[in-house]
Amino acid sequence: MAEYRLQGLSCANCARELEEEIQKLNHGEDAKILFNSSKLIVSDQIPINKVEKILASDGAAIIKERGKEDDDHDHSHHHHGSGRKLLYLIGISAVLYAFAMIFEKSMPGWTPVLLYVAAAALSGYSIFIKGLKNLFRFKFNIDTLMTIALIGAFGIGEWKEGTLVAILFGINEYLEGLGMEKARKSMETLLDAAPKEAIVLAGGLEKVIPVADLKTDDIVLVKSGEKIPSDGVVVDGRSSVNEAAITGESMPVEKAAEEMVYGGSINNEGVLKVRITKAYEDSSLAKILHLVEEAQETKTPTEQFINKFAKYYTPLIMAIAAIVMVVPPFFGGDWGSWFYQGLAVLIVGCPCALIISSPIAIISGITRNARNGILIKGGVFLELLGHIDTVAFDKTGTLTKGEPHVEKMISYHEAEFLHMAGSIEKSSSHPLAKAVMKELEKHNFQLEEPADITTIPGQGVEATVNGKLYRLGNEASIHPDAIDEQVRADIDQLKNAGYTLVAVSDDTRVLGLFGIADEIRAESKEVVQQLYEAGVKKAVMLTGDHEKTATKVADAVGLTNFYANLLPDQKVEKINDLIHEGKTAMVGDGINDAPALAVADLGIAMGKGTDSAIETADIVLMQDHLGKLPGAIKIAKRVNSVIKLNISLALGLKLIALLLTIPGLLTLWIAILSDMGATVLVTLISLTILIDKTGSGVHSK
Repeated sequence: MAEYRLQGLSCANCARELEEEIQKLNHGEDAKILFNSSKLIVSDQIPINKVEKILASDGAAIIKERGKEDDDHDHSHHHHGSGRKLLYLIGISAVLYAFAMIFEKSMPGWTPVLLYVAAAALSGYSIFIKGLKNLFRFKFNIDTLMTIALIGAFGIGEWKEGTLVAILFGINEYLEGLGMEKARKSMETLLDAAPKEAIVLAGGLEKVIPVADLKTDDIVLVKSGEKIPSDGVVVDGRSSVNEAAITGESMPVEKAAEEMVYGGSINNEGVLKVRITKAYEDSSLAKILHLVEEAQETKTPTEQFINKFAKYYTPLIMAIAAIVMVVPPFFGGDWGSWFYQGLAVLIVGCPCALIISSPIAIISGITRNARNGILIKGGVFLELLGHIDTVAFDKTGTLTKGEPHVEKMISYHEAEFLHMAGSIEKSSSHPLAKAVMKELEKHNFQLEEPADITTIPGQGVEATVNGKLYRLGNEASIHPDAIDEQVRADIDQLKNAGYTLVAVSDDTRVLGLFGIADEIRAESKEVVQQLYEAGVKKAVMLTGDHEKTATKVADAVGLTNFYANLLPDQKVEKINDLIHEGKTAMVGDGINDAPALAVADLGIAMGKGTDSAIETADIVLMQDHLGKLPGAIKIAKRVNSVIKLNISLALGLKLIALLLTIPGLLTLWIAILSDMGATVLVTLISLTILIDKTGSGVHSK
């Protein structure tokens, strides 16, 4: 498949019709025109000259093949240039129109008429030509309606109003294009995060190459202020990195040797040498940008309904216009007057505002969330996010960090307890050992080297230190003679509180106890509160952990509904139960929760750019925390509200204009103003979604 940038796409409906024409060509069945991003995707085997001919019939054209140098710049330049040209022509038309109106009575013969026709031609010639072609092919769309209206107005001598129709429709077309271009530019600004070049180190020399030529295991040099070209691992250097392109969070993250970095991140200071682990097209950023680009083209149920409605809407309006023109004169009405009214009905019937009521709002919502590190894979998921009733959370790695840490420590012989725990655990890679060592970093003492360490299955380890045997492990590792009443009470207390127990003992004494738990994310409690404020009716936790641990976490984050001891298939069953009660989103880490994420109405994955998270879910929280989820839901609800308001305005203004035909008050300029007014209003209202006055969500360092 080949991709091309397009210019001159006049409207979403026209783009759909062009797509249908191209699909009729040989090898054209899979052709797609992506109106929101001005792209054409076709088979390499399709006769491109025939494609260009079809595009030209609607004033569109291929700029050049996507992927060549300066493509984005070229695209914006051409689009801006064509918009500016239209604005100049409208300006000249307006001057001619004003001149003809002011001096109409003092000018000889047909001079005013010629000025009106010239003004109409300058601002509406492209519409008129396309409309005539459509008329001969019996293809009825907005251009056809406007052409019939213009011919009819001039045919009955309404030169002044016919010209005004052409000028106002030209303004309408310009403003509609401007609104879509504004939404596109907001998306293009996001896509600009993609790095263009990389400095590769080879044989002691630096070589600048395009990121597309990067290979795995290449060593690249990233200087201060430069973008990291692709995902990789730091092999030398230390710096802070801005990962906003991946996570939406601009707080710098410290990076040193052996730490992972993401393509598109910006090196704030110092110099880093990075070993590339993924070619750019496989990097997290490339996948994100590709998904965001695709997301703006997916059709929501609302958009699909509007597109179907528009197919029947235009013929219906033409039928109504014909009735208005023909029926009243049979009952004594004036033919000329009702013909004029019928022309006005045709103009009212233009579906511009209705068709554009949704796309700009959807693009704005997806872009706004992407800036915040929320990757939404399509408009359908954005719309659904605004209708969510229930949010189900996995526990480990979602409400908690998924990393054990020492939450409680009880010492009976503190110095010896800490000394022996550190000496035994220092060389272990077990997660519980890491949690113990992290806690012991707070204490500064010299550790011993055990003479030998033996693993006891189901208990822990035994080690000889300074000639004495010590045990470290769970309750079963403690010698029965070492447990007195106080130790028993403390062990029971830790177990009842849901902690994992790690004890250090010898044959006669328990030196101390660690109570280890999965650390709860700092933002979890506030996020749950904000979800309720955002309109979510129910929040629940699903976990495979035992009841006591689940109760502890649920109480800490403010959840009254939770289910413990669940196997993966039981999580799926619970999600199915919740779906029967209302629209349900499942939030998990994108790895262990894939079945539940897939079954839920909406799968939301945690994951700082991980492949599994990006590929599994409908929505990805690119930051490794929940902080901005409530904000994403608010944005989605706002998008849904804006679309409803836009549809109401688009149809409401047209209905009011049509009702004016009953007393015979509808004029051509009222008709075009109602259509233009609706288009301008829905465009401006949709663009307000891009404005972020307060920020969204809880920020977590």
